[in-house]
Amino acid sequence: MKHSICLISLLLGLLPLHGSAQWAWVDKDGRKVFSDRAPPAGVPDKSIYKRPGRAAVPMPQDASGNSAAVDPVARASTPALPGTLNAKVAGVDKELAERKKKEEQAQNALRKTEEERVSKAKADNCLRARQAQQGLESGIRLSRINSQGEREVMDDAARAAEAKRIQAVVDSDCK
Repeated sequence: MKHSICLISLLLGLLPLHGSAQWAWVDKDGRKVFSDRAPPAGVPDKSIYKRPGRAAVPMPQDASGNSAAVDPVARASTPALPGTLNAKVAGVDKELAERKKKEEQAQNALRKTEEERVSKAKADNCLRARQAQQGLESGIRLSRINSQGEREVMDDAARAAEAKRIQAVVDSDCK
């Protein structure tokens, strides 16, 4: 039993430890540096391509594709890498702006559809109110169905009240 525990602990000790180097950057001489400590204060952010808890950023490359041959002076004069944190933040802002623009377009389309529906309903109400107004002004005897389901002929008072109601509909919907 003791021997198996010793053997297991020995084998575990031989296994490579993953994640021990959490920082990776390119120093001023163009060499890759891996460490479990943060780089010195003199190392610019664009030279750091791996930080703890973040995915690695691709290394800058020259025309031949060799990342170690990049001139540090030339690298310092170029803008930040597209994979750096600043570019990622800008990408998120770009996505957010696109999403916002699409939402605004969808809201505008909904608003336009609603306005069209309301204007169509007003036009329909206006047409019906004008027809009802013409019927009242014609002088023909009119009747309507009361709440008990009986037909009753409209007298002058009911006719005046109906004319006033229809005129209010015409005033509001026929503009």
